[in-house]
Amino acid sequence: MNRDIRRVLKEYWGYDGFRPLQEDIINSVLNGNDTLALLPTGGGKSVCFQVPAMAKEGLCLVISPLIALMKDQVENLRKKGITAYAIYSGMTRKEVINALDVAMQSNCKFLYVSPERLETRLFKQYLPALTINLIAVDEAHCISQWGYDFRPPYRRIAALREDLRNVPVLALSASATAEVQDDICTQLAFKNKKVFRQSFERPNLSYSAFTVDSKINRIIDILKKVPGTSLVYCKSRKRTKTISDTLQMHGIRADYYHAGLSQEDRNRKQESWIKNETRTIVCTNAFGMGIDKPDVRLVIHADVPDCLENYYQEAGRAGRDGNKSFAVLLFDHSEMDELRKQPDIRFPNIYEIRKVYQALVNYLQIPSGLGEGQYYDFDIGDFLRKFKLDSQLVIYSLKALEQEEMMAFSEQVFIPAKLQFTTNKRSLEDFETSHADLEPLIKVLLRRNKVTFGIVTSSVQAANSWTGRVLAIVLAMILSSKIARSLEDIAIFHVV
Repeated sequence: MNRDIRRVLKEYWGYDGFRPLQEDIINSVLNGNDTLALLPTGGGKSVCFQVPAMAKEGLCLVISPLIALMKDQVENLRKKGITAYAIYSGMTRKEVINALDVAMQSNCKFLYVSPERLETRLFKQYLPALTINLIAVDEAHCISQWGYDFRPPYRRIAALREDLRNVPVLALSASATAEVQDDICTQLAFKNKKVFRQSFERPNLSYSAFTVDSKINRIIDILKKVPGTSLVYCKSRKRTKTISDTLQMHGIRADYYHAGLSQEDRNRKQESWIKNETRTIVCTNAFGMGIDKPDVRLVIHADVPDCLENYYQEAGRAGRDGNKSFAVLLFDHSEMDELRKQPDIRFPNIYEIRKVYQALVNYLQIPSGLGEGQYYDFDIGDFLRKFKLDSQLVIYSLKALEQEEMMAFSEQVFIPAKLQFTTNKRSLEDFETSHADLEPLIKVLLRRNKVTFGIVTSSVQAANSWTGRVLAIVLAMILSSKIARSLEDIAIFHVV
């Protein structure tokens, strides 16, 4: 028996009524239809799957590519007293198992996962025990090869439907052409298809673009003329602080935000801005996802975004309450020249891709014809230095190889252990003698170590052939009194 959706909306979200199309989309889902919802940024997409999930018995499985968005939505749901969990890269196996155990309980309503998670053995083991009532696919344009941000792992969602035959799917997007819309429905194997489209026009939002010589002077001038809460987007982390400091010198209550800050600092800065204690946040595109602050009056882009879709998403964070608001783009002629070069950079030719691919297999020491199904640790900084390749060429070549499903490249960095043996080398050799089963791994670590003042340090990254993560953790448990752990960023390759 479904609960009244208006009562659910009022109880958990405090709203008396729905925004345009929301109620139609929710009723379509409750009627068991596979539904595609195309709503503009700020159109309330999350309510379209959260309300029907709360109105029904069971669990809503939310598939999203954005870790920051998953975390934000889970936190917001928990503040409303709703049990929700997210599983994403970087979590330990114990944390993942704990989330899945809770998801099996009847009081858990939402489980957020990345599309890559769907094919893991652990998730497949738990799937039959999950009482899933709805599959919500966020950023659904990622499933289409015609979309601007195609991600092959999204294609695995169709296989999931084979195990959940009677569970409806709600696909959501804020940017999908007619061709992409058709592809979404095909790739998700839609039955009883319903499509809802809302105009992407934002009549209350004024868009402006200016060529300027001094961006900071224009930013200060605009902020003095347009009152209210504002965002200033930059591409560089360093630049966010520089602009923020300058604004503060001119009496503007500003702060900066980027992904390099600690979680505590990010939460504090975000909360201060939401409460209007900070007027202006100068930020990278790490800020804004999942934040529903309706009274943002102004969004300034101090740098030209990489693509039109990103600009639309970021500018659309202004004026969500329907009141007059402004989106301002500042640029100079050098940026326009760089922008014209973007197609060649973002879409490398076959010869450039082959060059990167050959360098990659040489770097990872993969013999011809081997490596299928294997995982490889990949230090992209070291790779660029050794082969003297352009970073953008490498990134976009890897994306091209991934889109052809030749390999999978995880940029959501899984941070492996780096071990520091707080003991001398002789003691470790004695330990090796008494633990014959660990002898091969210890020999690898000893061969690669660097001894300083009696301390043996060795990175698991060096024990590449061991896919060292699990073995290192076992070793760390045994040597708990002799090991201190630190962290090292690394990327992971999976050769398909």
